[in-house]
Amino acid sequence: MRDEYLKEAQKIISDPNALINVVSRRSKQLKFGNKPLVESLEKLEPEDIALREIIEGKISYQEWSDDSSES
Repeated sequence: MRDEYLKEAQKIISDPNALINVVSRRSKQLKFGNKPLVESLEKLEPEDIALREIIEGKISYQEWSDDSSES
């Protein structure tokens, strides 16, 4: 995983656990044949592609909240 991509993605998703989960899920999708949402002239690992997609605003995440525990 490229350090510069990781640092840029951390500016967008500051929670390390959430960032790991988003990158992990998206890299699995890429490994199973989903097409990347970003273009690159160089060969990137799926994790790096996922980080670039986050940086470029192609993918995002929404925090899950358990509303049933509030009642």
